Amino acid sequence: MTAVETEPELADRVLGGWLGRIAGNMLGKPVEQGEVWTRERIDRYLRRAAALPLDDYLPGPLTEGDRRDLRPEWRSCVRGRVHGSCRDDDVDYAILGLHLLETHGFGFSTEQVGDLWLSRLPYLQTFTAERAAYRNLANGRRPPLTATYDNPYQEWIGALIRADIHGWTSPGAPRRAASLARRDAVLSHTGNGVYGAMWAAALISAAFTAPTVRRAVDEALAVIPAGCRLARTVRRVCALHDTGLAWEETLATVEEETAGLGWIHTVPNAAVLTAGLLYGDGDFTRTIALTVRGGLDTDSNGATAGSVAGVRCGAPAVPEQWKDPLRDTVRSAVLGFDGARISELAERTLRLARTAA
Repeated sequence: MTAVETEPELADRVLGGWLGRIAGNMLGKPVEQGEVWTRERIDRYLRRAAALPLDDYLPGPLTEGDRRDLRPEWRSCVRGRVHGSCRDDDVDYAILGLHLLETHGFGFSTEQVGDLWLSRLPYLQTFTAERAAYRNLANGRRPPLTATYDNPYQEWIGALIRADIHGWTSPGAPRRAASLARRDAVLSHTGNGVYGAMWAAALISAAFTAPTVRRAVDEALAVIPAGCRLARTVRRVCALHDTGLAWEETLATVEEETAGLGWIHTVPNAAVLTAGLLYGDGDFTRTIALTVRGGLDTDSNGATAGSVAGVRCGAPAVPEQWKDPLRDTVRSAVLGFDGARISELAERTLRLARTAA
């Protein structure tokens, strides 16, 4: 898999990215609360339900304690209850990014990103850095002040989850994808928060053409400063993987080294995501399962891992248990997009990718 050689193959890979993002997000959504659903607790939950190895959506709760601690969305995200996707910001931002590129083209400005947030995205469906930036926009502040004024979340994962559209529309062009993602990210983030978006966009872009997952990770690392904490942490996961260390031990080691950053910070989540990709070794199910079992921001990490894995394998190879329950339908808070067909979103993304070629 070294090139996207034909139009049908590119279409399959773009659709695979959308399906993977939505399925990975749905898989991780019920346990999206990193301080409660630790890696150890997630695996205990799965063992009690006889759901290891994990090869389908999460099983429903077995105890009242589990029912109380799961996210309320579990009712439409666990196996047997998935009938189309449930709404989530990890998918909303991919849709909003598509609308951004369709409206303003690849020359969009950071200010235009903010304008679309105000006109298309409800304030109460934004969180952490995005909510701070939204509030700053509504109060008349402009970038880059929107990212820095009264915003303690500048290095959290929000910008990273907005990056997929820039990778999907720049297949095999990771530096271009990273540049677009940066222009989007600086509305709300700084430092490692911005680098996370650039890295994720480049990773997804490289997944179209890189011969291996590891090569895609290396190409993505090349677009961010080598000395930043994000790059050092991703390289650390790669090095531990190269030694043959078990997945659990790799995560335990990096967890110690990133202690104190919090479960929504970009850096520890990039470590979980990188481990899921490397130890998943190109297998779609294993990749998203390991990533979600890694804990922290499970739905965001599952979404990005699914996007990378879906791009690499293409829609026909995404296993049926993940894509069929989605019913080609997406729920969204983005004005005008609720109930959209996933296949239509992919077709629109493909048209943009063609113009970028």
